Amino acid sequence: MKKPSPPVRESGAWTFFTNHAHVLLCLAADPHIRLRDLAATVGITERAAHKIVTELEAGGVLKRTKEGRRNAYTLNRKLPLRHPVESHCTVDGLIRFVLDSRP
Repeated sequence: MKKPSPPVRESGAWTFFTNHAHVLLCLAADPHIRLRDLAATVGITERAAHKIVTELEAGGVLKRTKEGRRNAYTLNRKLPLRHPVESHCTVDGLIRFVLDSRP
């Protein structure tokens, strides 16, 4: 996965996606990414990244598998998105929408 630029941190800055979505998209792009690199890419602490991964795993969005000293992540792409506004869409639809449109 090509390493993106660090997140922009301006006063009052906001993004369209949550950190949970950012983590999910990073894991979709690189299922073997180290938690440290994941946190740096999203612009959060390792502890926050670990918490989000744990929440996504508890929600059935991903499965964590140990491969030696590292983790690999498998996503449940058929799962519908959680909020009623987007529940007609799947995890796969979100991933394809964002990652397939990259330059």
